[in-house]
Amino acid sequence: MHKTINAKSLRLYNILAGFVHLAQGIAILILSKEFLLHVSGSFLQFNPTSQSLEPATTTLFDVSLPWLVAVFFFLSAIAHFSVATFYNNQYVKLLAQGINKARWIEYAFSASIMMVAISLLVGVYDFMSLVMIFGLVAIMNLMGLAMEVYNQTTRKTNWLSFWIGCFAGIIPWIVIAFYMWLGADQGSAAPTFVYWIFVSIFLFFNCFAINMVLQYKKVGPWKNYLYGEFVYIILSLVAKSLLAWQVFAGTLRP
Repeated sequence: MHKTINAKSLRLYNILAGFVHLAQGIAILILSKEFLLHVSGSFLQFNPTSQSLEPATTTLFDVSLPWLVAVFFFLSAIAHFSVATFYNNQYVKLLAQGINKARWIEYAFSASIMMVAISLLVGVYDFMSLVMIFGLVAIMNLMGLAMEVYNQTTRKTNWLSFWIGCFAGIIPWIVIAFYMWLGADQGSAAPTFVYWIFVSIFLFFNCFAINMVLQYKKVGPWKNYLYGEFVYIILSLVAKSLLAWQVFAGTLRP
């Protein structure tokens, strides 16, 4: 299989993946019922009765869960179509050097939105907390880009960017796990499908890191960098599809 992975076949896989992402995004919007989540902000408010500052919360805006899910599909579709068309020459050139800038930039947005969606499902409604979760996941993915760029000039693979990315990426999962534990501890456990989402997407996110390790260790078919690129395409498609349709089954079905 890995011997058949080349620039031409990757172009085809990107086009196919683009259409599958696009079709799923449209399907989510067509099939889903409206589902709004209230994003809030916290502040201190003076209580004239107690003559003290007390915490208060206000709703800042509503987020449409179907659109949030559709957006990470659409971002992936745009990225796949871009590297298969107008950006293809640069894409192929960078792949030959062991770099895919487009992948990491797309992941910085799409994976971060995925984590925001999961966070909302467990009750993380504070706007700035969601911003920080988005930012940490974006940093995790941009560290993947830093890993590929920095190691262009090293004889021996330097894993510093990889480990910084892992550190940034694990924090949102700890936050989500805490909210799930807290809800269960207070007698209001998250629905079962949310636990399935947590486990399945956590495992798939780790598969991306494993794929990078196998690329740099040049294990088996991963000796061909393009094979790792093909695996990234599959992992991205499966992870997004798995999250989207679990969310649909749990909350968005009419």
